[in-house]
Amino acid sequence: MEYRRFGNTLVARIDRGEEILEQVREIALKEEIGLASVQALGAISSFTVGVFKTDEKKYMANEFEGSYEIVSLTGTINTMNGEFYCHLHMSAGNEKGEVFGGHLNRAVVSATCEMVIRLIDGVVDRRYDEEVGLNLFQFG
Repeated sequence: MEYRRFGNTLVARIDRGEEILEQVREIALKEEIGLASVQALGAISSFTVGVFKTDEKKYMANEFEGSYEIVSLTGTINTMNGEFYCHLHMSAGNEKGEVFGGHLNRAVVSATCEMVIRLIDGVVDRRYDEEVGLNLFQFG
């Protein structure tokens, strides 16, 4: 992985064999990112995405192996209890044009992943919400 910072924007290249969430964490900790938005595209060989079942308050994970193109990867970097927190969603398509997606749990790059991280001047922490069953933005 390599990246460069241009003002309030970081442009990263995540390389073959690297796991995307691990690399986002490494960048965020190294750059001391407290709040940012994330966008990316690329190619992956395996990934796990989930869907939150609100009635059961739990995630259902789906694992995929093969050749996939990231159609969309978007989300946020912020904090929970003052510590690094990342929330990303991803959609990826196969050779038939079928697209699968959800909350990103894991994705291994097969060729490259091009990522743009836009820093936001501010602080938004998270807290667990019992009623919803998720870690929600907490303002103030």
